[in-house]
Amino acid sequence: MELSFLEILKVIFLGIVEGITEWLPISSTGHMLLVDEFLKMNMSAEFKEMFFVVIQLGAILAVVVLYWDRMFPFQFKDKTKPVIEKDIFSLWFKVVAACIPGAVVTLLFDDYIEAHLHTPTVIALALIFYGIAFILIENWNKTRTPKVGTLADITYQTAFMIGLFQVLSIIPGTSRSGATIIGGLLIGVSRVAVAEFTFYLAVPVMLGLSLIKVIKFGLSFTGAELITLGIGTVVAFVVSVIVIRFLMSYIKKHDFKVFGWYRIALGVLVLLVFAIR
Repeated sequence: MELSFLEILKVIFLGIVEGITEWLPISSTGHMLLVDEFLKMNMSAEFKEMFFVVIQLGAILAVVVLYWDRMFPFQFKDKTKPVIEKDIFSLWFKVVAACIPGAVVTLLFDDYIEAHLHTPTVIALALIFYGIAFILIENWNKTRTPKVGTLADITYQTAFMIGLFQVLSIIPGTSRSGATIIGGLLIGVSRVAVAEFTFYLAVPVMLGLSLIKVIKFGLSFTGAELITLGIGTVVAFVVSVIVIRFLMSYIKKHDFKVFGWYRIALGVLVLLVFAIR
């Protein structure tokens, strides 16, 4: 692939889209695929498929940086020897339990999904369907008190149930964070707790998916391909830091309905655009 100035601008734009949409429940993969329909990248189909996943590592790194003290179980409090935080270890085991359903389904059906469902129509319908779901669930939640108020209150059973909902995100346009948030809200987890748990879930899920894509693509990258991956990842990281801070501040005072309305509007727009085309 040739890396012209215009192509670099396209990569930067895709990095911005990824950084914004990875954490908001509006489907990062859906947005990336839709942008690609209009903003054609000068790269092979195989590299593009891998790029759209690996670029998400920048977003994951943002979570690790922002939540390092709460994610890393070995804390050096006295600067001499590490203290093992058992609660953090326990939380990571719950994350592993939540990842099992998604890992199984991805290994079994990922190739089929990519071959048959990565289309603008599927993305648009998923955007609309889950947009409506967000609005209905949030309206229903007005009369309910969360059973799980904090991240520490999440049990193995709750984690596994959230993981079952995460399976839905294999359909493009659904949103990994959107599926887990909807699942968490339905089973009584507070908005803040389920959003934070989504951050934890993203780390092993995206690392695993990226590893699979890189292995499938092969380890022989050209210089232009490495630069493309590097630029996209760095931009996604910077934007993600801003978006994560915004999201956690926003949901402490607001619900997720605004994202539901956005999904519906975007889905309808996509259907109209492609109907005209």
